[in-house]
Amino acid sequence: MKKLIIAAGLLLGGFFAQAQVKGAKHVILIGMDGFGAYCFPNVDNPNMKQMMKDGSWSLQARSVLPSSSAVNWASMVMGAGPELHGYTEWDSKKPELPSRELDQYGMFPSIYTLLREQKPKAEIGVIYSWQGIGYLFPKAAVNKELATHDNDSLATEAAAAYIKEKKPDFLFIHFDEPDGVGHNIGHNIQPYFDQVHKNDILLGKILQAVKDAGIWDNTIILLTADHGGIQKGHGGKTMEEMQIPWIIRGPGIKQNNEIKSSIVTYDTAATIAWIFGLKPPHVWTGKPVKDAFK
Repeated sequence: MKKLIIAAGLLLGGFFAQAQVKGAKHVILIGMDGFGAYCFPNVDNPNMKQMMKDGSWSLQARSVLPSSSAVNWASMVMGAGPELHGYTEWDSKKPELPSRELDQYGMFPSIYTLLREQKPKAEIGVIYSWQGIGYLFPKAAVNKELATHDNDSLATEAAAAYIKEKKPDFLFIHFDEPDGVGHNIGHNIQPYFDQVHKNDILLGKILQAVKDAGIWDNTIILLTADHGGIQKGHGGKTMEEMQIPWIIRGPGIKQNNEIKSSIVTYDTAATIAWIFGLKPPHVWTGKPVKDAFK
């Protein structure tokens, strides 16, 4: 009987999860692959810099190690590092180490799991350019999944259409660039800066879609990355590889505020859970970035 009461309480608690941040009904997480924070002084990126003025930001957020893709994208949505979720390589398709805990989908608990459990009617989407993202979330937990096969423009168009049609509670949009330019041409040079400018134009289209959908005033938008880079690579322990931008704007967010506290990739999931008023699992090590909020 005691177990039944506890289970019923958890179920009711899930159905009545309330937003922690007043006025926040939607969260859009935008991740740009290989986007190093070092580039900001050299880049023409007015939309990103407007987000910084309108919200809170850090250019000293850090990736987990190794500073590579799947490890950090997993950490970003799973609220913990590779020592717990088990994804340890740049292209991990499944955990190389046993995940410390498993959810009902047989994966390490993620923000998608929490939303589906505690806000069962939530509209959840994942639109991504790099196919590796497809291995890092429980597909049964989301309403919308689309892989655009390294085409960031198509991802932007699809995300804009989805935002306007469905007004998702949570949407993760992944851009494959500027990682491709970093690998093929190099980091910290003009072609890389030019690519970040192109990313900024795509970001502007997503911001406009949120306005067109009529949800601008109650949407929190969070822009970040998995890692930066040095020369033509990443994965190491330099600041150029590890430091990433973390920019957030929307209801309840301090304006023109540089975040002084430390931020690690896995704090992103914890922050999103906190915004939605979700109870995180004990296995998560991430903490909400409360310094960004009023």
